[in-house]
Amino acid sequence: MMRMKTKATGLSPAVTNGESGFVGGGEPTAHDWELRPGGMLVQKRDLDTGRPPIPPPTIRVRVKYKSIYHEISINSQATFGELKKMLTGPTGLHHQDQKLLYKDKERDSKAFLDTAGVKDKSKLVLIEDPISQEKRLLEMRKNAKLEKASKSISEISLEVDRLGNQVSTFESIITKGGKVAEKDVLNLIEQLMNQLLKLDGIMADGDVKLQRKMQVRRVQKYVETLDMLKIKNAMPNTNGAQSETQNRHKHSVRKQEQQSRQRLAPIQEQQSSNSVSHLPIHQQYQHQQASGPVVVTTKWETFDSSPATLPVTSTSTSSSTANNSAPPKFPWEFFD
Repeated sequence: MMRMKTKATGLSPAVTNGESGFVGGGEPTAHDWELRPGGMLVQKRDLDTGRPPIPPPTIRVRVKYKSIYHEISINSQATFGELKKMLTGPTGLHHQDQKLLYKDKERDSKAFLDTAGVKDKSKLVLIEDPISQEKRLLEMRKNAKLEKASKSISEISLEVDRLGNQVSTFESIITKGGKVAEKDVLNLIEQLMNQLLKLDGIMADGDVKLQRKMQVRRVQKYVETLDMLKIKNAMPNTNGAQSETQNRHKHSVRKQEQQSRQRLAPIQEQQSSNSVSHLPIHQQYQHQQASGPVVVTTKWETFDSSPATLPVTSTSTSSSTANNSAPPKFPWEFFD
């Protein structure tokens, strides 16, 4: 069996010396990785050379504040604003109240250290800026005032919501014809006016001012609604008055009818008796049966044993037909 000899291929010195980001054949450090658009995690490389980017050097600068020097280690490509934030701890000075001077010239917070020529062991001077400090304090006071006003408006808004529910309840009762105590309506109006006075005492700008204006409109609308309900509540209930008047009218009509019936009852009885008395007995009996159950009494008339013969004339016949109240009389003739 023949053995094959392997020949070591020459590796680039950059790889063997660890310039590819591997330390002693290990994995690259965390800052050497980057995520490609395809989702693949690869080692960072410089766009120009194809190698990983070289981190900027760290420098130490000396900053004098009053009579004390402070040594700060910072990235050479950092800005003066970042250096101010790092000086806030040792100096106790807010970064917005600081002024950094390099070579007797004030440097802007957005300027870079390397661009301004700051190198390792460079000296800078830190002074306090009273104007910036005053502006910052005014801004803090303004923000605190706005925050307090916003909190007050939120509390007033909750109270207005509670009072608004009472207004809706009163409106529902009065609209349905009910009554509400006038004292309760006046008390609710007074509470809403107190909230309106609180809103008038709040001074605000921007969004807080808009919130205040919206709450003022709500309170004014509720007060106007209560004024209308107060007037409507004071008016008498028309439906109840009409029904009461109708009941009284019906009662009076019924009473008058009963009185008239009582007055006319004896007259009607007399008229009915007169109208029936002139009729024959059998017709009176039929009329009484039709009118209702009555007691029939027969009136008997006595005659002499030998009545006189009465002549029959036309006048008597006409008078008997004319006056039906008298019973008919017939001539009777006796035979032996």
